[in-house]
Amino acid sequence: MATAKRKSSSKRSGGRRYGKAASKRVESAMRRRKKGTLKSGRGGKGGTVKSRKQAIAIGLSEARAKGAKVPRKRTGKRAARKK
Repeated sequence: MATAKRKSSSKRSGGRRYGKAASKRVESAMRRRKKGTLKSGRGGKGGTVKSRKQAIAIGLSEARAKGAKVPRKRTGKRAARKK
């Protein structure tokens, strides 16, 4: 009775989607959010970030800017539909 390996239904074929450097950046952003020093926007004009999701997004965008392995941002399909 040979057991066949089951292939997952996902499109990607294994490997990490996010690099280690990206997770470090997100971790750092989460710590700064907790401390109250994470700001949104450029040049200090933005307010303090309170949202967990926003902190993760900031961490990922910082990682992306530094050249870490992070998937591209999703394009806005929803905005195109609303007319």
